[in-house]
Amino acid sequence: FGFRGVSSVESAAIGGAGHLVNFLGTDTMAALVLCKEYYHEPMAGFSIPASEHSTMTSWGKEKEVDAMRNMLEQYPTGIVACVSDSYDIFQACEKYWGTELKSMIEARDGFLVVRPDSGELPDIVIKVLKSLESKFGSSPTGTGHKLLPPCIRIIQGDGIDIDSLGVILQKMKDEGFAADNL
Repeated sequence: FGFRGVSSVESAAIGGAGHLVNFLGTDTMAALVLCKEYYHEPMAGFSIPASEHSTMTSWGKEKEVDAMRNMLEQYPTGIVACVSDSYDIFQACEKYWGTELKSMIEARDGFLVVRPDSGELPDIVIKVLKSLESKFGSSPTGTGHKLLPPCIRIIQGDGIDIDSLGVILQKMKDEGFAADNL
């Protein structure tokens, strides 16, 4: 999501390359090009299968759960991310992910990343965490923070910058949630 909030392709490339010093996940092609041209790194990062609003809403509201099931069936292993707020993020978390598709998620060799893409930060992240925790449970980390099971995580893409990230992480800490959930 680093390309969204910058002023140029060059900014995306530089910021994305900085991200790739510590992480392998990216969709910022400009960063991959920069790493190849200037650092001779043939493949500095990788993407994962991920839905977007158009791929979810094309199924229609009544078949949203079918679109979600399709993502799990098409990508039965590894990490898969699914935007889940096309209609109602909490119905998606509690009824679809947490009930109808829960056994599929728990049985996967990999994990599902639920993506709320709208709502007020940091509250939407906390509400989604609590919603998923109500269905999947959590376990305490070594520091006593709550961690969702390894089959499910969250990604917040919209509205993230250096300031909002700090606010989100502090709110998660205040609410007792581990940063590893995000």
